[in-house]
Amino acid sequence: MGTAVIPAEAFYAGLFKVAAAAAGFVTDPSGRVLLVKPGYRDHWGWPGGHVDEGESPEEACRRELAEELSLVRPVGRLLVVHWVPPLDDRPVPLVHFLFDCGVVEDGAGMVLQEEELEDYGFFTAEQAAPLLPAYLLARLTAAERAREHGTTEYLCGSVLE
Repeated sequence: MGTAVIPAEAFYAGLFKVAAAAAGFVTDPSGRVLLVKPGYRDHWGWPGGHVDEGESPEEACRRELAEELSLVRPVGRLLVVHWVPPLDDRPVPLVHFLFDCGVVEDGAGMVLQEEELEDYGFFTAEQAAPLLPAYLLARLTAAERAREHGTTEYLCGSVLE
């Protein structure tokens, strides 16, 4: 009367798939947020990217900052966890981790990863609003609140609407 055991590889192969990504929330001394303009999509976002196999979100954040901008920063507290349902250009849901990576004086020393990025800049939330889809603007303002209050915020898919 024992229960049949499903081999681990079969069990996990049948599970729902989710992509994981991580990015760094970096500001200048006035509080403007560092955003990057990728060459492969129409909107701006944070320096960061997908978490590689065997990598933690913190490690992915650190690696992506170094790869995309030659920026070496300590990865601090988790500010925002964001569940983003599938989108037209991404058929699987995404869980995004946004970490506090501190303050930089300016962009001096940053070198764009030419094969991925077109530009970078520092923006207030108001300046960033026309550059970001609504769900990314919600992530930005959540990160600002979380940093200010020493908390972590969770955003669900409803912020897409």
